[in-house]
Amino acid sequence: MCRKGGSFRQFYESLPKILAVNELQTVVDAIVAAHHCKKPVLFMFGAHVIKVGLSPLLIELIRRRVVTAIAMNGAGIIHDFELAFMGCTSEDVAEALADGSFGMAEETHRFLNGAIAAGAKKGLGLGEAVGAMINKHRLPHRRLSLLATCQALGVPATVHVALGTDIIHQQATADGAAIGQTSLTDFRRLAAVTATLGQGGVVGNLGSNVILPEVFLKTVSMARNLGHRVQDFTAFNFDMIRHYRPSENVLKRPTLLGGRAVHITGHHELLIPLLVRAVIEAL
Repeated sequence: MCRKGGSFRQFYESLPKILAVNELQTVVDAIVAAHHCKKPVLFMFGAHVIKVGLSPLLIELIRRRVVTAIAMNGAGIIHDFELAFMGCTSEDVAEALADGSFGMAEETHRFLNGAIAAGAKKGLGLGEAVGAMINKHRLPHRRLSLLATCQALGVPATVHVALGTDIIHQQATADGAAIGQTSLTDFRRLAAVTATLGQGGVVGNLGSNVILPEVFLKTVSMARNLGHRVQDFTAFNFDMIRHYRPSENVLKRPTLLGGRAVHITGHHELLIPLLVRAVIEAL
């Protein structure tokens, strides 16, 4: 029953125990159990999650040490940096594409390509390199940056790039060797996280349809090849429609040896706040 002025807990507990509600509660319970048992909780996501303003919610879970590692695609660093730099992000692609100005903002490519090049010289991963540079320059809105938060707290934050997919690759400041080196370092770092998922960990894919499902599958294979028992964990996927690669490479194939797989269809700007609040209430 809905009562005016009721609490979130009352709302959550009043949801009908059926279908997607049961699946959401399965994910919430798995995350809370992993936190209490000190097992990893890995969130992988596409740039859309950052673009629609959900970074503060994910940062809350990171600061509480509930989410213990994150992974994003190359576009994620664009929005993460721009939020830290000016508090907003995105541009009208269709309008800017007409005159060739799409993706040509100097500040974005100069800062990010510079951070990647500097990180490569230090042997850093791409995510750590960008987070470190945001913190070093004390960007005015760095509290909104996932990468800066993770770098400051020592939380693994990896970035997985396909060359040519991101606006910073359009610029002469882009160094392919540095991008490749730092992204490969992050691939290996993600594999180390994946190796610890067995027996109670959680991995969630939030809106990456190709890059991260493909990368995650390879890290599972690497970890098992080295003798790690990556099984009996919970995998979930949130997205607006069902895609082949997340269904196969995050949910089905990795859990064949044991584990739970959950897919919930819906918009991230609705599902993620619901998930985060439910987890915090249950801690």
